[in-house]
Amino acid sequence: MTNMQDLTIQEKQTEMRNLVREINKHCHLYYTLDNPIISDIDFDYLMDLLRDLEKETGMILPASPTQRVGGNILPGFQEHEHRSHLWSLEKANSIADLKTWEAQVKKAIQAHNAVHPNFPLPDPSYVVELKFDGLTLNLTYNNGVLVQAATRGNGITGEGVLAQVKTISSIPLEIPYMGLVEVQGEGIMKLSTLKKYNETAIEPLKNARNAVAGAIRNLNPQVTAERKLDAYIYNIGYSPDLNHTQHSEVFDFLKLNRFKVNPYVQYHSTIEDIMEELESIKLNRPELDYLIDGAVIKVCDLKTRSVLGYTSKYPKWAIAYKFEAEEAVTSLNSITWEVGRTGKITPVACLEPVEIGGVTVSSCTLNNNSDIERKGLRYALGKDIIVRRSNDVIPEILGMEDPDAIGEQVIPPQYCPSCQRELVKNGAHLFCTNTWNCEPQQIGWITHFSSKEAMDIEGLSESTAKLLFDHKLIKDPSDLYRLDANNLVGLPSFQIKKAAKLLNAIEKSKSASLARFIRAISIPNVGSNSSKILADAFGSIERLQSATKEELTRLPDIGEIVAISIQTYFRDEKYRTIVNRLLDFCNPENPVKADQSLATDNIFNGKTVVITGTFETMKRDDVTLKLQELGAKVGSGVSKNTDFLIFGEKAGSKKTKAEVLGIRLINESELLSLI
Repeated sequence: MTNMQDLTIQEKQTEMRNLVREINKHCHLYYTLDNPIISDIDFDYLMDLLRDLEKETGMILPASPTQRVGGNILPGFQEHEHRSHLWSLEKANSIADLKTWEAQVKKAIQAHNAVHPNFPLPDPSYVVELKFDGLTLNLTYNNGVLVQAATRGNGITGEGVLAQVKTISSIPLEIPYMGLVEVQGEGIMKLSTLKKYNETAIEPLKNARNAVAGAIRNLNPQVTAERKLDAYIYNIGYSPDLNHTQHSEVFDFLKLNRFKVNPYVQYHSTIEDIMEELESIKLNRPELDYLIDGAVIKVCDLKTRSVLGYTSKYPKWAIAYKFEAEEAVTSLNSITWEVGRTGKITPVACLEPVEIGGVTVSSCTLNNNSDIERKGLRYALGKDIIVRRSNDVIPEILGMEDPDAIGEQVIPPQYCPSCQRELVKNGAHLFCTNTWNCEPQQIGWITHFSSKEAMDIEGLSESTAKLLFDHKLIKDPSDLYRLDANNLVGLPSFQIKKAAKLLNAIEKSKSASLARFIRAISIPNVGSNSSKILADAFGSIERLQSATKEELTRLPDIGEIVAISIQTYFRDEKYRTIVNRLLDFCNPENPVKADQSLATDNIFNGKTVVITGTFETMKRDDVTLKLQELGAKVGSGVSKNTDFLIFGEKAGSKKTKAEVLGIRLINESELLSLI
């Protein structure tokens, strides 16, 4: 072996590159293929050589395996915008659901072939894959190197977790393919790994699902490394240069580029064959060393996928078959009654803790007193009940194990458990009407006001809102804007840095959009979509306050009940006073001016437009807002109802589908001339 001390810097860097390639090859053989060809001692020797060279040169290559041990604690997560949307999957809970989905697929193919007889789509065939129960990951490679990793987030934007993902040994740090590509997969923790980890852990982990999510979203990558996570990759989300035509080609590409793909992949031509396959998966599920909660069925032909397209939430060419939720029997210890933001009283069942599918369940929310009656729980206290994890996530009480058993009676409250105000029944629900002097309602409004879908005040959680409320610093959301460092520093868990971060977030919220502001002030029956509609229509809170019922009900999705809720809200002197106090600090802006008359002499007015790709002169959001000003409806997916596709650089499958459907395409320069 060459004496490293005798090498020049350039020669050492060359040696480092050779070592990185050699070690990553052995990582692939060991962690992905389970086929090591060198001993652990020899592997450690290569790693030691690389570490020594990195120390001598002060240089670490992007694909160096030494990064897998984790580094320093990170200051926070950065947002990452995915190049291609990470879609959710529509769920099938029965064979009937699967058959309905297949019928829709076949109908769409027949419709396409009738219009395009010279470019027909083939009869559908399907691939069946396991549906992993972990954390979705989106990995970006460029020039053969892993340059970014992100969580799914909302499908458009996730959190950058590159440092954490680099600790997963089965994820390659470099691949042979030198182009730009995003691949998607699932981060998992094997059940055997979880068991071994818990044998020595100071705080044992409850289940593999939460273990992987907690590890990836931990700001200390060393914690991630200690969990020894794994990952299966199953999809190419984005690549401008790859032109695969079948799912099997995608699968082969992933294997050739050293990604760990699950060996279970089955191809079938009929739903009947798939039904048999699903039964086989359920039968073998307990033998797997990782969690799954179902199977995913996809159309194999990629051109067919492009034509079928997407709804606003799901691809039409894929569906997730969910297995029946697991059930367990446990004791109903008590029922408590919780007060929500709107004053609604919700019963919560407190259970003897029970394990269901690797998760400890100790409580279940019931809808209302009628739900208690319907499930036969009126005399169930102290008795055994059946609990199911609905969709393998949400705990749900099905009823008593022995319907004839008689326990203690569940008695609904007459008075608010917090403020003791007499409760009022409205429909099936009980309400506390003491809006302004009932602590859970006040804290609930402040928490909602600060939430991500409203004013997005980072750091103002429910516990922080309660802390500030208990110290008499806030009573309603307007008090947030009167806080200063003197109020905060010295409170439990509040140091100067945390106080400054919260005050900065409050300051930033002052310029939140009008739609966010409307959502934040908690008008009954007004959600995020209605808030956007109201903001676009009226342009200011002042105009919304004075809106007539006729003006409101003329708007899409604003019915009579919502209109009455809005008017009743603004007629309440206390609500109006708080909103006006908020306007002393906040300047909710609406980029779409309501009083700007829509031009009717442009080609976009009244048309459905879809936007794809990136633009040099404008941001995507700015393009959307400008088209809305011109009267266009901006959609998310291409269909036969789409009138125009606006495309920029790196336009993907939407452009291909628009071309197939004969939709007019408009590039950036043509768009600028038109607007």
